[in-house]
Amino acid sequence: MQKVIYREWAIDTQRYWGLLASLAAVAAIGGLSALYMEHSGHWVTGMTNLVVWGTPHMFAVFLIVAASGALNVASIGSVFGKPLYKPLARLSGLLAIALLVGGLLVLVLDLGRPDRLIVAMTTYNFKSIFAWNIYLYVGFMVIVAAYLFTMMERRANPYSKWVGLLAFVWRLALTTGTGSIFGFLVSRQAYDSAVLAPMFIVMSFAYGLAVYLLVLMFSFEQEGRPLGDLVVNRLKNLLGVFIAAVLLFSVIYHLTKLYGAKYHGIESYFLLNGGIYSLLFWFGHVLIGALIPLGIIHHPALSRSRVWLASACGLVILGGLATLYVLIIGGQTYPLEIFPGMTVLDEGFGEVAAHYAPYHPSLPEFLLGLGGMAVAMLATTVAIRMLKFLPASLADEAVI
Repeated sequence: MQKVIYREWAIDTQRYWGLLASLAAVAAIGGLSALYMEHSGHWVTGMTNLVVWGTPHMFAVFLIVAASGALNVASIGSVFGKPLYKPLARLSGLLAIALLVGGLLVLVLDLGRPDRLIVAMTTYNFKSIFAWNIYLYVGFMVIVAAYLFTMMERRANPYSKWVGLLAFVWRLALTTGTGSIFGFLVSRQAYDSAVLAPMFIVMSFAYGLAVYLLVLMFSFEQEGRPLGDLVVNRLKNLLGVFIAAVLLFSVIYHLTKLYGAKYHGIESYFLLNGGIYSLLFWFGHVLIGALIPLGIIHHPALSRSRVWLASACGLVILGGLATLYVLIIGGQTYPLEIFPGMTVLDEGFGEVAAHYAPYHPSLPEFLLGLGGMAVAMLATTVAIRMLKFLPASLADEAVI
């Protein structure tokens, strides 16, 4: 491999400011949506006393999970010693921080009382998985920032492998903690499963790599930097493995639920008679998020097209959002079984608990989620323009 030279992203100034303005506009609309929901109250959203995690949480969890997965590219280079991935590591670390910040921003703005975040940061209940995750998220950003420093500062290069190993272990803990938020909730039949923790880790691999590939191909294509087939094919094949792994864990999750008779109701709801949730599961999660991208990646002709590969990455992202919508929101709309074998007519929420909880996502919720994504991409765009995150060339002869 030749000596890797990194340069700032030097696209045409007019195109750069146009891209920046577009992302800033989406982020601003998301901010205004959050202000509208905070000022008017959450009654303007589709969330209720029974469905307390809505569409913004779907976006937030996706961004947090993708942040962990985006760092996987850097980990393969430093922790596992694969030289081909080392020139890709800086962008990997940058995306990890940017995506996590975007996801946490959506969560904070959807609290209803963002000022109460100070209480959450100073008062901890260590019996709560949410308190654990505050440490995991903040620690992740600090460690990845240190990891980037060891990669970008020549005198700190000898420490890069060890800091990268710490970042790798920490990101596994972070994604495990995010999956455990749902896996520890025994009151919800859709969540109560230890499989969710490793399933979220595998999902992070797929979603983070899909976002990384899109950003890599877009940034190199816009500036005209060489991006060889060797790097793209390696990342593409890796993405195919991760997509297949997500499907495998999805099968394991549902087979585990189907094995117990008490979960037959929620499985029937997800797979057959759940209306929009069943449709999103089969057409969003399985077809759009897995089977079609796998078909594109392994097709002898389509897999050689960068446009088709970008489409496959986009479909993986859409499928990931659909997956989290079904799991997070669909899991709340299914009736609570507080007293198994008994019929609960009213549990004091002003709604009939024995029936399915209605949820209709509102436009401000959706715009807030898009705003979080825009913030992540905005931070990435500014960073690669100002600092040397991108290699000058990833042509085949430069990385062999």
